[in-house]
Amino acid sequence: MTTQTISLPQARRIALAAQGFGAKPSAAPGPLQLQRTLRRLHLHQIDSVNVLSRAHYLPAFSRLGPYERAHLDTLAWGPKRQRRLFEYWAHEASLLPFELQPLLRWRMAAADRGETGYGRMRRFATERRSEAMALHERIGREGPLAISDFESHKGKAGWWEWSDTKSALEWLFWAGHITTGARRGNFERVYDLPERVIPADVLNLPSPSAQEAHRALIERAGAALGIATEGELRDYFRLTPDEARPAIRALAEEGVLLAVDVPGWRHAWLHRDAKRPRRVAAQALLSPFDPLIWERSRTERLFGFRYRIEIYVPADKRQYGYYVLPFLRDEALAARVDLKADRAASRLVVRSVHLEPGAPDGTREALQAELERLAAWLGLHETMRFETPTSS
Repeated sequence: MTTQTISLPQARRIALAAQGFGAKPSAAPGPLQLQRTLRRLHLHQIDSVNVLSRAHYLPAFSRLGPYERAHLDTLAWGPKRQRRLFEYWAHEASLLPFELQPLLRWRMAAADRGETGYGRMRRFATERRSEAMALHERIGREGPLAISDFESHKGKAGWWEWSDTKSALEWLFWAGHITTGARRGNFERVYDLPERVIPADVLNLPSPSAQEAHRALIERAGAALGIATEGELRDYFRLTPDEARPAIRALAEEGVLLAVDVPGWRHAWLHRDAKRPRRVAAQALLSPFDPLIWERSRTERLFGFRYRIEIYVPADKRQYGYYVLPFLRDEALAARVDLKADRAASRLVVRSVHLEPGAPDGTREALQAELERLAAWLGLHETMRFETPTSS
């Protein structure tokens, strides 16, 4: 059977369409559009950096435009009857639809056995398990608790030090014994029991085998990416090669994933339901943690755009800036901007702008319009305009 060849421009359009770009935006996107975006992407990555906006808010804005962030807050941390999302480790710490909870129980079980998670946490699965379970019992007895609720113990000898408390709670979280009940004003996680957060009809669903779960996760990754290498399929939910390869083989045998050739790629896979648009018209600023670009080698292969986040790079050694967002214009990453929300002055500060080589005419004006839209969405009533964009 002949393997189909997909050109790079075709692959780029397939990837953009799979990620929800190119559709005509709604004038007033509401909760239904937001939920459709969440189901398409399967997760919104959470990150603590708030120099512009919390990372989990931005992917929906990039695809939908100015939606109400309160709608996402309600889906994630609102009253139980209105919730549709839970927090867990997927790509990284993420917001996920409830339907994915059964598919991640194998990861929770592995953490419960001390086989996964950070090294400091694993001790609480074994020799220090009783200490962690004492925290679990306290949350069950007293209700939702955060790290700050244990601060009275800080400074005492033994495991009640903050770092040990944090490690124990995070192991309980990885192992599925507790989940996030709420987020406080400073975005501090408040832990609670899963049965008080996740609907009973979800928790009562049968647990698939690890192999079944891996297959379902790879299928979802394939649908979200449209076209991808094996490594990119694995990366979406952070599966190991041994976990992903049997799932990919099974999906290929079923015709869900189709082997294709893309010039310059190795072992590319096309999801059978992937759309193949003739062109994609899109305009969006992308968070560093957006699933379109979070796998940096894929970003470079698809767009010829080398991207690295420079938050942890000393200021004098940064090439582009502290919190840099690529600018998607139609089918190209045409520019990158370093942004900061100056909330005290109600301003969106544009620290630097770099146009990519070959950026199409009109990129400067399109970017300015998108910055103004972003500022309005964030409630920043004045945009610090840039004079002359700097070329890369």
